[in-house]
Amino acid sequence: MQPRKTLLVSGFDVVAWIGAFLVWTALRLEGSLSGDHWLAALALGAVAAAMHLALGFTVHLHQGRSRLASLEEAMLLAVVTGAVGLILYVANLGQVWVPRSVPAGAALLTLVVTLSGRALWRRLKESARGREIAEGTTRVLLIGAGESAYDLVISMLRDPAKRWRPVAMLDDDPAKRHYRIRGVQVLGTTDQLARVARETEVDTVVIAIPSADSATIARFNLAGVQAGLKVKVLPAPTEILDEHVGIRDIRDIDLHDVLGRNQLDTDIESIADYIAGKRVLVTGAGGSIGSELCRQISRFGPSDLMMLDRDESALHSVQLSISGRALLDGDDVILNDIRDIDALREIFQSRRPEVVFHAAALKHLPMLEQFPAEAVKTNVLGTRNVLQVSREVGVERFVNISTDKAANPASVLGYSKRIAEKITAETAVHDPGAYLSVRFGNVLGSRGSVLTAFASQIAAGGPVTVTDPDVTRYFMTIVEACQLTVQAAAIGEPGEALVLDMGQPIKILDVAKQLIEQSGRPIRIEFTGLREGEKMHEELFADDEPQDVRPRHPSVSHVPVPGVHDADVDALPLGGDRREIIEALRKLS
Repeated sequence: MQPRKTLLVSGFDVVAWIGAFLVWTALRLEGSLSGDHWLAALALGAVAAAMHLALGFTVHLHQGRSRLASLEEAMLLAVVTGAVGLILYVANLGQVWVPRSVPAGAALLTLVVTLSGRALWRRLKESARGREIAEGTTRVLLIGAGESAYDLVISMLRDPAKRWRPVAMLDDDPAKRHYRIRGVQVLGTTDQLARVARETEVDTVVIAIPSADSATIARFNLAGVQAGLKVKVLPAPTEILDEHVGIRDIRDIDLHDVLGRNQLDTDIESIADYIAGKRVLVTGAGGSIGSELCRQISRFGPSDLMMLDRDESALHSVQLSISGRALLDGDDVILNDIRDIDALREIFQSRRPEVVFHAAALKHLPMLEQFPAEAVKTNVLGTRNVLQVSREVGVERFVNISTDKAANPASVLGYSKRIAEKITAETAVHDPGAYLSVRFGNVLGSRGSVLTAFASQIAAGGPVTVTDPDVTRYFMTIVEACQLTVQAAAIGEPGEALVLDMGQPIKILDVAKQLIEQSGRPIRIEFTGLREGEKMHEELFADDEPQDVRPRHPSVSHVPVPGVHDADVDALPLGGDRREIIEALRKLS
């Protein structure tokens, strides 16, 4: 294919040079040409063509160095054509074969003809490609007519599978009212989405604005759903790895887009500094937070990443996600229960971790209200076990994963996690290492989260259960939560709890409605009432804690945490009346 293409393009350029000399000589002499003039013009045209081919060969002009009719090829063509014209112009000054202006004029005409020919060929080829409609092709309406839309249209038209066919664009910029990309025209503003979609018979809307905020995405999504269309979106700029977007970047709208969570601006250098080349251990490594922590930590080159969990299936999954293999026979996975301090000590003594992320915990609020002793054994005593063996081996940095339910706690989960923060702070008083906690809001997509619960209820046909129409929660993505955790070890001071600025709390009812709208199904919402230990509105800070102290990072607040004595922790009951255990937890928290 390339040799034939090279031959055709080279031949076209030869004809253009010879024709340009003949035409320009005729124009210059106003048609009064003798046989000698024709012969001289023909000879110089042939010489110019030969020089053009020679120079073109040295820079691979015709051998596929640049895409035909691309900007790079046009610039290369201009340089070669200009060089040939200049050489012949200078040579013609001494021995005048043709009028002196002819070489310059012929070069200019050749450039115009060769560029025009290439542009016409490309346009015809792309038009023919655009008319090809494969079976199952999805007709697409793009919202936005910027650079991302341009890249997306080109990507769709070049896709050999013809999965997407862009038919129109919408944009609110008046200057783009008549804008076209490869024949795909702006047909109106975003307010005219339903009308344009109906007229163009599209199946899908793609929001081609990677920088769109949550309110904008929610508005377009609602308009698309109401028009009976599937709505897709491009990721945020920070999520796009390549310089240009393409059809591989198109994805469904998820709750992260609608909630508008901005990813934490992580100080990569500080993270790399304390993780690179270090022995790092993560407890609860098979959980939603723990597994994402392991994936992120692995990027910074630890000398040894130890993933500890009591769930062998969860360890299998996280090992597979990081290394692409999951034989469970390596020393990167450790099967252990943090309640067993003897086994834990043996692991720490033999592996000597330098950085520890403690993510192992029981977290389901209603379950812990029924079995508060289990919260004591895992969230309180288990945390103390990990802290104790960490001190024994001289861990440099220890990060305890906490929750916003530890601020003014009102549940067994909140009490136990608040006590875990206090034990961590107490350890920081007696150990030179950096022992601190990180407080999270609700993590979207984690196992057992409201997002997965609602998705399951919708899949089953409903109803979707919401405790109260006014209940609110703070939300964050798993990636964001883990970025904060990893950053905390770099910027936190011993004994602190670090709290992320999580924006405004979100109504759970709005989350349920958004997911139902995306499903396109008439799902009923049922209100069940607040359960024991649940708050109407979560808090990020306790009443006696300072608010918004952010000395190191604009999105991270630092909160001092008081310690707690071992004797008080040992006094917590591990059996007996449930109410007595809960009351003991409440008093100690």
